[in-house]
Amino acid sequence: MLNQKLQQRLLQKLSPQQVLVMRLLQEPILSLDQRIKQEIEENPALEEAGADEDEVETMDEDSTIDSIDSDEDEFNEAEPPASAEDEFTFEDYVDEEEIPEYRLVANNQSPDEVTREIPIVSGISFQDFLISQIGLNQLNDKQYIIAATIIGNLDESGYLCREIPALADDLAFNQAIEASHDEILEVLKIVQTFDPPGIAARNLQECLLIQLEHKPDRTYATDLAIIILRFYFDEFSKKHYDKILQKGNISEDELREAIAEIQTMNPKPGNTISEVARDSQYVVPDFLITNNDGILELTLNTRYTPELSLNRDYISMLHEYGSAKHKSAEKDALTFIKQKLDSARGFIDAIKQRQETLYTTMKAIMEYQREYFLTGDDTRLRPMILKDIATIVSLDISTISRVANSKYVQTPFGTLLLKSFFSESMLNTEGEEISTREIKKILSDTIEAESKPKPLTDDELMALLKEKGYNIARRTIAKYRKQLNIPVARLRKEL
Repeated sequence: MLNQKLQQRLLQKLSPQQVLVMRLLQEPILSLDQRIKQEIEENPALEEAGADEDEVETMDEDSTIDSIDSDEDEFNEAEPPASAEDEFTFEDYVDEEEIPEYRLVANNQSPDEVTREIPIVSGISFQDFLISQIGLNQLNDKQYIIAATIIGNLDESGYLCREIPALADDLAFNQAIEASHDEILEVLKIVQTFDPPGIAARNLQECLLIQLEHKPDRTYATDLAIIILRFYFDEFSKKHYDKILQKGNISEDELREAIAEIQTMNPKPGNTISEVARDSQYVVPDFLITNNDGILELTLNTRYTPELSLNRDYISMLHEYGSAKHKSAEKDALTFIKQKLDSARGFIDAIKQRQETLYTTMKAIMEYQREYFLTGDDTRLRPMILKDIATIVSLDISTISRVANSKYVQTPFGTLLLKSFFSESMLNTEGEEISTREIKKILSDTIEAESKPKPLTDDELMALLKEKGYNIARRTIAKYRKQLNIPVARLRKEL
């Protein structure tokens, strides 16, 4: 049975303008540059003013983003519409009070000053690099397709992640090629000779053996390393060196030299190419913090945020169409012009709000972590969560999260990811609140100073930290150790 009833619900929805601000806020600086260019291309009512005069602007505590004057007198003579049918007046849309707000950046750079841009190099993909090496080998068409299929099934570390029977099925269904196990294996051996060494291995043992066997300057230590990997790999991976010494009938010095030889090999050869591509990309900081004789100064990087303004032609057309009666087609044009100008003004306001929010939030973080930014000492970092900063700047936690995500700050101690300054807190034995990052630093230093032949277990690390005033459970030690990418004691053992 259907019933009618009156129900009242309270819903909170973001306006389109708020959604735009949130999206722009989470963009890092280079992505924002592309987003602005895209908006200029899509909206003819928005234009870049003074594109040759971008700069990094320093903002004071008592100021946000400076405005630039905007030829206000040009628009002060607007006439009211001649008909009541018009939905708006020109004065309501553009007045002399609103024009200066369109200017976001004060450009004080001299026209004679040389602007130096950092080039961004794009690297070749890992698969393309390997495909290019197929032509250097005398392969027929069938072998070429097999080689390309093998390369297409390598993971990002360079390992072949499919079995040979599965590759045969792929070739049969996708390429209509019947290839035997031996044919695929023969091509696989050829691909494994490609650069970087160790590529297309099916496991770590094979990866290291390929590199050692193809090493041009092989020595006795190299040959011994090959024997160890081939016959005692399980003992080697578990660092049971005493068993290798006994079974292999070798001395500790010989084993030490062989292990040193193995450690020079790359366990993830596929990362070689991707690392080159990553290294060719430069991190552009969103903020710059400088220490001026004990006074911290914050700079907001606006170099890639050009000065934006409304298109003068579109404003003139709005004035022209809005001052007289027009046909329906011209009214459609008037509506189009107004929509584009509204969108452009909304985008400019969103950019301005983004800059102000970034600066306000980073200023609060800098003051909260003042001792760290003055010294660079990780142990001086205060426990800080998103809520702490949100409370200071009177913004939502989600807004602070967007600011911290993918943003970098350049400090006297390096360029750091903003979210790295956020950490939970715990109490030491004296009841003082300390940052978990401080504990991780002490844990890392303790492991660094341990005896390599007899590394400290998690229980021993727990006891040492407790002596230093940090009462931490063993499972917490294990969690922090994993977060620091530090292996267990057995795997840290060295001869």
